[in-house]
Amino acid sequence: MYPLPIQNLIKTFGKLPSVGQRTAERYVFHLLKSGKKDVGELALALKNLSDTVKSCQICWDFSDKNPCNICSDKKRIRNTVCVVSDSQNIQIIEKMNKYNGLYHVLRGVIKTDNPEKIKDLKINELLRKIKGLEIKEVILAFSPDLNGETTMMFLKNKIKEANPNLKITRLARGLPTGSDLQYADEITLGDALKNRTENN
Repeated sequence: MYPLPIQNLIKTFGKLPSVGQRTAERYVFHLLKSGKKDVGELALALKNLSDTVKSCQICWDFSDKNPCNICSDKKRIRNTVCVVSDSQNIQIIEKMNKYNGLYHVLRGVIKTDNPEKIKDLKINELLRKIKGLEIKEVILAFSPDLNGETTMMFLKNKIKEANPNLKITRLARGLPTGSDLQYADEITLGDALKNRTENN
């Protein structure tokens, strides 16, 4: 059995997505063999992450500022909100330079095998946003898989209840069914955003 500090770090790494027992062990022993300098740099980076990165209270993206750079940018189009599942999707869309509106990070999707997790999503915050701001369009930018489609259907109904006159659109069908938004190439994603359709 490993010493307790090694066990604890293996357990901690095991909480990361797609990291099993063996992968967690490899990470730990890689750090041990790397020496104190690399371990210290990792510890410092994690501390800085914890100390400086917070949630933007407007869009719920992670940022070292509140509000974040996008929400505080007066040049952004403020009557359009693009709803994404995770912060990484904002970076993907921003790289295309084809969208200049605001965002809302849902912090996940509705999972058909774990519907109880819906309470952890930033859905109520989204509904308050579309009531409090002069929003004219909400873009649902989710991966076209089962969980993404379920989430978009749920959000569409909730948004319509909150604001029946609001335009709700989704990315065009250029994205392959079942694909992950994070792995779409910029041209395909750009076309899907440009040619977005109303989510009737």
